[in-house]
Amino acid sequence: MIMAGLVAVTLGGLAFVLSSGDSKAQKRQAALQKGGVKTKDNTIEKTARKKQISDSLKDLEKRRGQTRLSLDMKIQQAGLFISGRQFMIFSAISGLAVALLVFLATRSLYISGPAALIGLFGLPNLILARLRKRRINKFVAEFPNAIDIIVRGVKAGLPLGDCMRVIANEASEPVRGEFKMITETQAMGLSLGEAVDRIAQRVPVTETNFFAIVINIQSKAGGNLSEALGNLSRVLRERKKMKGKIGAMSMEAKASAAIIGAVPFVVVGLLYMSAPAYVSLLWTTNHGIIVSCVALVWMGIGIAMMKKMISFDF
Repeated sequence: MIMAGLVAVTLGGLAFVLSSGDSKAQKRQAALQKGGVKTKDNTIEKTARKKQISDSLKDLEKRRGQTRLSLDMKIQQAGLFISGRQFMIFSAISGLAVALLVFLATRSLYISGPAALIGLFGLPNLILARLRKRRINKFVAEFPNAIDIIVRGVKAGLPLGDCMRVIANEASEPVRGEFKMITETQAMGLSLGEAVDRIAQRVPVTETNFFAIVINIQSKAGGNLSEALGNLSRVLRERKKMKGKIGAMSMEAKASAAIIGAVPFVVVGLLYMSAPAYVSLLWTTNHGIIVSCVALVWMGIGIAMMKKMISFDF
């Protein structure tokens, strides 16, 4: 009787263990299958998100590549409040003034003609390019601070539009004017992505392209805006540091290029002070004018080559 009872208990325990083990194995297998389906769904979702981001980037780059920089856009980027027609009138006046001054100094039409072209096309465009470059550099220097304001505002719970209005009211120029245009275009009915995309057209630098891409992707695909803009701010500050290091490393080459380019003009000026009749043959005789023009052309080519050698793009 005792042996029969022990055998029955042993068989019952083995049956319980085997049945419960199969149940646990089945539950574990079902959980793994469920997790596998979830992982597969997440992979498909991530792939679709990457494709959407890639399409957005290609669309933005295609639209920017089709835009041509007009004269009015250059004037706007320089921060001038004049029209293209007014700029052309100023260019004509500049050309006439330069030609008249050169003719009164040399009494030569051969020199006055090229001088008129320089005053008509070269000098106004040079001034416009300098003003445009200076304004863009000021914008790039202040732009990371504006992005930090947006990051702190978004983390504090403020809408993105309110953060941009704070920048439009309290930031320094030219960042304040650009963000004010964003808020004004939004008030006229444009979407945030289109309004931000225009700032990349008015200030054509890599920093504004990054900003426009981040805002457009966030508005189309979603995501953590504060984290994305925080990373963008850090990248822009690192780019600024790198630009400063490159400028410091290339300062010696720039100084050498400036000295080499100034030597011929300094030598001609000193010779004119000591022997004016000897040096004035360069612009009072036909052969001297031809030699001077050829020398200026070669000097221009040399200066352009030196500028290309010491210009770093990153």
